[in-house]
Amino acid sequence: MPEDVEDGAAATRLAGGAPLHRALDVADPSAWLTLDAGVREVARYRPQFLPEWEHLAPLPADLTQLDEPRLALALCHRDGRIRQEALDLSVRYPGLLPLVVIRCADWAGPVREHARQLLREALSVNSAPGLAPLILRVGRRDRGAFGVDVLGEILRRASHAQLSVLFANPDRVVRRFAYRLAIEDRLLGPAELARAAATDHDTVVQDLCATAALTALAGGDAYEGVLPLLLSARNPRTRSAGVTALRRAGRPEQAEPFLGDRSALVRACARYVVRQHGGDPAAWYRERCTAPHDPQLPPGAVIGLAECGNRADAWLLRPLLVHPEAGVRARAVTGLRELDCADAKQLRPLLDDFAAAVVRETATALLPSAKDLPADWLWERTSFQRPRHVRVGAFRLLDARGGIVALRTAVGLLEDPDVKLRTWAAQSVQRWYPAPDEPRGNAEVGELLDRSRHLFSDHVLRRRKQEAGVDS
Repeated sequence: MPEDVEDGAAATRLAGGAPLHRALDVADPSAWLTLDAGVREVARYRPQFLPEWEHLAPLPADLTQLDEPRLALALCHRDGRIRQEALDLSVRYPGLLPLVVIRCADWAGPVREHARQLLREALSVNSAPGLAPLILRVGRRDRGAFGVDVLGEILRRASHAQLSVLFANPDRVVRRFAYRLAIEDRLLGPAELARAAATDHDTVVQDLCATAALTALAGGDAYEGVLPLLLSARNPRTRSAGVTALRRAGRPEQAEPFLGDRSALVRACARYVVRQHGGDPAAWYRERCTAPHDPQLPPGAVIGLAECGNRADAWLLRPLLVHPEAGVRARAVTGLRELDCADAKQLRPLLDDFAAAVVRETATALLPSAKDLPADWLWERTSFQRPRHVRVGAFRLLDARGGIVALRTAVGLLEDPDVKLRTWAAQSVQRWYPAPDEPRGNAEVGELLDRSRHLFSDHVLRRRKQEAGVDS
């Protein structure tokens, strides 16, 4: 029996006479779509759960006797003639309008056209905001564009307050649609758009509103109500738009502090604005990195030096490996790696750093030289007594070595207290193959594979042992 039948719970409740609000979550658009599919699935695979279904199939003598729950079932019936007749009666029950929306994309032409006529007559500025999530979901289907077009026509007549309901909708597709509509019709001022760009969590909305806010500006004092909102936004895309706009606003000097922003995108935009004004971002970074113990040094300034500097700047980054701020230490490691100046001997102590970000960046920087690191020293750091992030960093480096060292490490971590680390270790064992430069027939390999036999089928385990030259 298909899994889709499990989606027929709402259909069976409706067949039992349960009112709509008890049979399904009427505020959830996915619940209506699930009902539409679930009715047909239950009728096909479990008709006994629809005790009155035969009353609706194949052609009932009279649908006018049906109440709202059973009329909802008729609107989802597999027979297009029944769906079409049910549409005529649906006008008696406004609560069934969501099913009319779904029928607007029906595969049967007569049903589809009739539903579209009903939707156009029923949809109003009061009902449109509540139906918008469902209409936009149906709009992704073939033949679903009609509802979206009608929704746009209706909402263009809505008041600012009515449209504001959609700006706060948890469905990002709805918010995108509402903001596009407001931008096209110039319903929002630059400050309102900037505030939306700064507060919304969706990147599409951020870009839409930030671009529209800056486009709507006439210049001069108008920037005062927009730029502070954009520049103080938590999301980097909005901040970057504000930083770029500083040049157009004639305030390029305000871009300098953003050279040390935590976002690479914002830093890049700030460097562009500073250079256009004749400044030298690299010099700005070098000046700030000359004080290796400055507690106010922003981590973004450290990685920024690596982004626009050269290998000669590595001498400024190395002292920062012992900076009191973990973010600065992590960025210094990253910067040395990007400048191709990572020294394994100098970075090794950072594998014991108390900050997970520092250890993570250090392990990444040491991966190319993993085989040059002492295996025993790394193995000690996989002990259960070590912090999790230290065990993860050591495992990454030992796993990169390959061969029996990698297998020994992975099998040893199969009992690690951390679930994710156990999973990574198991995956390492399953993809392990003997290294080409290692002698075949190592008895330890056979023992390690036997300890992890629960990860293989008998056939794969036997083949893996044969590849390693170990007797099965």
